[in-house]
Amino acid sequence: MTPEEIEALFTRESGEFLFARWGRPIVPIVFGVEDETLAIVKGAFEAVVTLAGHKMAETDPELGANCMVFFFRDWQELLEVPDLDRLIPDLSPLVDRLVAAKANQYRIFRFEEDGAIRAGFVFLKMDAELSKIPAETLALSQVVQTVLLWSDTAFRSQSPLAVAGGATILRPDIAALIRAAYDPVLPGAAEDPSHALRLFARLEPPQ
Repeated sequence: MTPEEIEALFTRESGEFLFARWGRPIVPIVFGVEDETLAIVKGAFEAVVTLAGHKMAETDPELGANCMVFFFRDWQELLEVPDLDRLIPDLSPLVDRLVAAKANQYRIFRFEEDGAIRAGFVFLKMDAELSKIPAETLALSQVVQTVLLWSDTAFRSQSPLAVAGGATILRPDIAALIRAAYDPVLPGAAEDPSHALRLFARLEPPQ
């Protein structure tokens, strides 16, 4: 992966470079699934967080859970979740926009004062398209896209996952980049494109 390719993964469609990683241990909570799927999603979090060299925790002292994953059938269901409108301002207009766009997924983040990720919300509308995807693949894809603040265009043309030996895995180049992004020497957030060079310098050869 070249510095230019890394820079592109964190450059938004508007042209703005914005990198952020989690600044606190991740405490995920999953809504709308059975126990079997819950275990799969939690397992995906554990695998990706371990890869990053980051931490998970049982509870966040400030927020309780700081990474909420919602599975549902209709966007309107979000409006019925108690207190969600307190966590996500302008929830109703957001739901209207997602319905109009016929979206089946959406991620939103909250940030610390230094710009690092403080909380994340993942919404998955289980339409016919998403329902076709195996739970393990869907969970891994969503966790990978939540562990860093990727560009809104990062994975439009190529998934962060790959198939090897009949199994779905995280692409080795993306895995190496996630590891580099969590180097303790690096800041939790950056707005200068030169940060891509610092990430590149810390890339380890894919295993």
